[in-house]
Amino acid sequence: MAGQSRKWMILVATIWIQAFTGTNFDFSAYSSDLKSVLGISQVQLNYLAVASDLGKVFGWSSGLALIYFPLWTVLFAAAFMGFVGYGVQWLVITHFISLPYILVFLCCLLAGLSICWFNTVCFVLCISNFPANRSLALSLTVSFNGVSAALYTLAYNAINPISPELYLLLNALIPLVVSFTAIIPILRQPPFEPLPPDGVRRDSLMFLLLNILAALNGVYLLLFGSNSSDLTSSRLLFGGAIILLIFPLCIPGLVIARNWYNRTIHTSFRLEGSGFILVDPDELELHKGMLAHEANRESYQLVNEDLVQNLVKTVDVEEDDIDESCCKKLLTRDQLEVLGIEHSLWLLLRRSDFWLYYIAYFCGGTIGLVYSNNLGQIAQSLGQSSNTTTLVTLYSSFSFFGRLLSATPDYIRAKIYFARTGWLAIALLPTPIALFLLASSGNASALQAGTALIGLSSGFIFAAAVSITSELFGPTSVGVNHNILITNIPIGSLIYGFLAAFVYDSHGFTGSKTVTSESVVCMGRDCYYLTFVWWGCLSLLGLGSSLVLFIRTRRAYQRFEQARISSNIDS
Repeated sequence: MAGQSRKWMILVATIWIQAFTGTNFDFSAYSSDLKSVLGISQVQLNYLAVASDLGKVFGWSSGLALIYFPLWTVLFAAAFMGFVGYGVQWLVITHFISLPYILVFLCCLLAGLSICWFNTVCFVLCISNFPANRSLALSLTVSFNGVSAALYTLAYNAINPISPELYLLLNALIPLVVSFTAIIPILRQPPFEPLPPDGVRRDSLMFLLLNILAALNGVYLLLFGSNSSDLTSSRLLFGGAIILLIFPLCIPGLVIARNWYNRTIHTSFRLEGSGFILVDPDELELHKGMLAHEANRESYQLVNEDLVQNLVKTVDVEEDDIDESCCKKLLTRDQLEVLGIEHSLWLLLRRSDFWLYYIAYFCGGTIGLVYSNNLGQIAQSLGQSSNTTTLVTLYSSFSFFGRLLSATPDYIRAKIYFARTGWLAIALLPTPIALFLLASSGNASALQAGTALIGLSSGFIFAAAVSITSELFGPTSVGVNHNILITNIPIGSLIYGFLAAFVYDSHGFTGSKTVTSESVVCMGRDCYYLTFVWWGCLSLLGLGSSLVLFIRTRRAYQRFEQARISSNIDS
């Protein structure tokens, strides 16, 4: 039973790691200062943002490292990569050293790679310790990655709210400190223990409680994350945020207390030979739990071999009834019929459903990420430079809420079942609305509303993507397949960022501008108007792609849910 409490300690440690390692989300808070110090154009600044995202292309290296090295070494390797990557940038922006542009680019690349390594460590910890509830564990911990910018803004306001370069120093130091804090529960990782029959349900209730605590954390950061009225208040607010992050440690305490109660108080009421026997119902089912050891261990699999075989037979029968119209052929050609089938690299790249999914992510979540990278210049061009930290906190907080909402399908599936690809399409809808709103109006309210909508949409997509990849293309291959999927992020960061920078620089040279250290600062709505229009049109393409993906995969999700319900009734 001690292992049951230790696994919750590991989950809390994973939350801490994720909460302080989403360091790429605060790039816009210091990007204007970095641009000024380096004396570079907006296009060159965009390449630095791309370098940070380009680290995801080498995310596979963390999986390779885990084959040869223990988990804790990969964790500290990630921490030291971030320490060097951000630390050197801090030395440059504070004029301690002077480096050529290419070396700063490499530092951004190294910092971005560290985030991928942190994420891999967290994914492995969640999947190995919560195999039956891995989607809940992943969505919860990944959610906290989206709140990093708000936490760093609180820390920034509590230390020195007039020095944007402080963000880089915090990005370098805090993940390293958190890694040292999290190493104790990681080293004491428990061996696998079979859950009792209702163990999965009890764990789900624990996750529900943790999601409620996480929502409170998000509301707190949304309300107070950018408050910088005075230094004392900022420090108190930052302390409150840290307390809220520590509060989930109560969960292991509840598990230990419950186990102690069952061993001592509860068993003391057992009267042998009497009709009045107070026995925990779990104990009456313990032998069933022992027999179900292997079933519990493998319960994270979406489908077993028998289920796949039965569904494939059903598919063969139903295929005979398909209407052969042109539209039907378009929607059913190479259609994914069964969830959970493992896809090799070659099979994945041949799948039409994968490319629809790729386009939906590329024209949805990736646009949201590039928007956050440009948020500093967007605010500056609209005369909202003083509100940059507020906008960063707003994006971060709503990204956090979007990530939390990604767990909704798992909680309501008993009452309302909807394919996760359908939820993806719904989550993409706010992005084009926000972008066209930003194109039509340049006032502060539109900027805040658009930032919140884009953060909510992209946050949901980022968190739901791991589960969708696992369901569509197999849980065993999810590590490789998801890394292939997110190659769209650096590609999109390059293309979308270059488009935004090109429009920005062209209007900077022809319209209202300020020249500082040889860099052009564009002012006015025109700086990003065409960018918002193009991004909005592309996001509509992503929305359309997600709708087609939903139509093509809806039947597979329905079959899987019917099979799951049938198996529960039979058991």
